[in-house]
Order: sequence, then C-alpha cells, then structure tokens
Amino acid sequence: MIYWFTGASTQAVTTGAYRAVEFIKANINLESSAKASVADSKRVVEICTKYAQQGMFNIFLAVFFGTLAFAFVEPYYFIGYLISIALFGLFQAIFMANAGGAWDNAKKIVEVVLKQKGTPLHAATVVGDTVGDPFKDTSSVALNPIIKFTTLFGLLAVELAVSLTQDKGSTLTHVLAAIFFLISVTFVWRSFYAMRVKSAVA
Repeated sequence: MIYWFTGASTQAVTTGAYRAVEFIKANINLESSAKASVADSKRVVEICTKYAQQGMFNIFLAVFFGTLAFAFVEPYYFIGYLISIALFGLFQAIFMANAGGAWDNAKKIVEVVLKQKGTPLHAATVVGDTVGDPFKDTSSVALNPIIKFTTLFGLLAVELAVSLTQDKGSTLTHVLAAIFFLISVTFVWRSFYAMRVKSAVA
C-alpha cells in the first residue's frame, strides 16, 4: 500500500505537470517579455487542479476500500497490516524527503555555486529535480495523513467486522472483504493506467 501510494501520487503530479507544460507550449510565448494572459494562467491552474483532484479521488477510494478489505479479513491480520504501513511508511517518507531534497539541492549547487546554468550538467540536475519535487513535496509528506486515516478508520472498521462476525458468522465478513478488495484494486488500476499521459491532449 505504501509503495503503491507513493507511485500513484507521483503519477498524478507527473500527468498534471505534463499537461500544463503541453498547454503552455501551445498557447503561451515564453520568449516574449509580455506577461501571459489571465485566462491562460487560469487555464494552467485549472489543468493542475483537475489532475490533482483525479489523483486524490482514485487514491482516497483505493485506500478507503483497501482498509475495509484488510479490516474485514481478520482483526489480528489487520493489526499486522497497521504495523507494516507505519514501519514501512516511516522509512519511505524519510527516504523520499531526503532523496527529493538532495535532487533539489544538486540543482541549486550547479546554479549558484558552480554557476553552470544552461550546461548539460544543469540540464541533468533539472531532470533530477522534476523527480525530486514530487518526492519531497507530494509523496513523502502525504504519507502521514494516509497512515493516520488508515489507523483511525481501520479501527472503526475492525469493530464493525467483529460485531458482524459475531452476529452473522465469518463467511459474510470474508465475502465483504473480497468485494472491498476488488473495488480497491479497481481504483489502484485507475490511479496508474487511467492517469497515464496519452498522446491526445486532455
């Protein structure tokens, strides 16, 4: 779940940025000293917002139904799941924040200290920074609310699952777990393949 989330959130940022750059290249003259029109600026913001909302929608529903699925399987299984996302989420967040910061600092060193702006070395650090920014500004910081939501909502879901098991038996909860898992997988698929950059302009 942790590694899927970081990939899906980076995918949403990448697609939104690609579409925004695509629009800017087609409609805004970057060589001119004139400012971009308000309408064009609003359109760029609209494009970024659109893909951010699409990404959040898919990610939230995948996490929501995934949490329900794991909670309905078995209480102790869910306890292990919570421990694993807390442990792996912590180290993944530290890794992504440090890696993203390193890429960002590398570009600043080339620009400010080495004064090699416009060189192939600078171009390489710009490419690295396009990965570093979603790492440190999107995926790593967003892991905290994902872990908190999964923990708080999951505890409520486990309580519901236990009461259902006592009243209706374990078969119903296992069937519901399978249904929730399939719904979650659907949104996991959407978070990657439905968000990929296609050849046509969105």
